[in-house]
Amino acid sequence: MTLNDLSAGRRLTAGEYGYEDLDISDHYETAGVTVTEAHVVGFAGLSGDLFDVHMDDEFARSVGFPGRIAHGLLGLSLTDGLKTRSPVRLLGVATLNWNWSFRGPILIGDRIHAAIAVAKKRPTKRPDRGIVTLDIRVLKQTGETVQEGETQLMMRFRNTVTT
Repeated sequence: MTLNDLSAGRRLTAGEYGYEDLDISDHYETAGVTVTEAHVVGFAGLSGDLFDVHMDDEFARSVGFPGRIAHGLLGLSLTDGLKTRSPVRLLGVATLNWNWSFRGPILIGDRIHAAIAVAKKRPTKRPDRGIVTLDIRVLKQTGETVQEGETQLMMRFRNTVTT
């Protein structure tokens, strides 16, 4: 299953989804967020990544960008936040990994959102949990894919009470 096969699956609507509720090819899109200068400057301070392409318009233009670009990891972080606060609520326990590609720049002022699809799922040794692999594509307002990849999310079953 890839994001190119979305017509094959069920479009998820707002609500809570446990591991048992999801099928391969289920998919949804998140709301969007506009990347601001405050995001870029704040992320630079938090991460310590003060590389010139993020902080200096003149330098960014000298290497072929129209201006400063957002950190790739800022884009990934914002995407994870969009996934987490979506009206489609996956009952996650923990993110296990990311396999991620940075395809194009995210500029200050770009609005990004994520298209997410269930690519794989498997049970764990624990009867109340399973692992789903989510294919994610990050698109900006032009429709251009700027980041994409997959993440594994450990999920709990909706009908399991934890103590």
